[in-house]
Amino acid sequence: MDKLRAMQTFVRIVEANSFSKAAETLGLPRASLTTIIQQLEDFLGKQLLQRTTRRLSLTAEGAEYHEKCLEILAAVDAAELPFREAGAGTPRGTLRVDLPGALGRNVVVPRLADFRRRYPDIKLVLSFSDRLVDITQEGVDCVLRVGQLQNSSMIGREIGSMRFLTCAAPSYLERHGMPQDLADLKSHRGIIHFSGRTGRPFEWDFLKDGANTRIQIDGDVAVNDADAYVSCALQGLGLVQAARYQVEQYIEHGQLVPVLPEYSPAPMPISLVYPKGRLATPKLGVFAGWIRTLFDGIPSLSR
Repeated sequence: MDKLRAMQTFVRIVEANSFSKAAETLGLPRASLTTIIQQLEDFLGKQLLQRTTRRLSLTAEGAEYHEKCLEILAAVDAAELPFREAGAGTPRGTLRVDLPGALGRNVVVPRLADFRRRYPDIKLVLSFSDRLVDITQEGVDCVLRVGQLQNSSMIGREIGSMRFLTCAAPSYLERHGMPQDLADLKSHRGIIHFSGRTGRPFEWDFLKDGANTRIQIDGDVAVNDADAYVSCALQGLGLVQAARYQVEQYIEHGQLVPVLPEYSPAPMPISLVYPKGRLATPKLGVFAGWIRTLFDGIPSLSR
């Protein structure tokens, strides 16, 4: 019995809370997972899972063993990652990744051909959303997150940094003038970017005298998509505070103009998040290395 593989399989079944879902994400027949768990339970002399037609639950011994597996697999991750990033073997299989909509469409997707050239045996399944995907329940291998991480049961590796810029179209500034200080924003209109998950508008952040100042600007147009947000700015509908990678091309061509650049917001971390023990799979290991290198090569997104 391959003990490491058995641990990975056991952890994946617990995460998915289903033999069928785990089998789908591992690319194995359900019967194979049943055999692996039976062999593991026979080897340990303990029942790890209680299985009925409707539910799956851990026994007391299974819960204790699950925690030990997470610790061991996390240690394997840490030991193997530097070597996997340098190139080890031929990774293969299906890799499911969830990406923030705008970041995925504008940064990751245009460079996928490079990943496919390097790893032709990996089948990528990409989803694009700005909601908090439940990695374990939805069978996703990893997600890209922007901002501070909250879930301590997951591992997050910082791969980049999102920098922001306040700007507006020349047509808007001709009508309303250029703000000279944060206090001037009270007389300006902004485009409201609200969360598709919570429905709440994102506040605007400014660093002033070493302190972070948050402002809720008024506006007449509200959107919940980052690309639509920038499109509204290009039409002169108001000020925006957008990711630098999205607007720098328009600033270069004079379609947008920086506003209050001396009060640039603090950057936010971009992290690759996955369950403990998952990076031990070669396909995720090489993807982690590839996407970290990708962000390192983009000045507006590098760490």
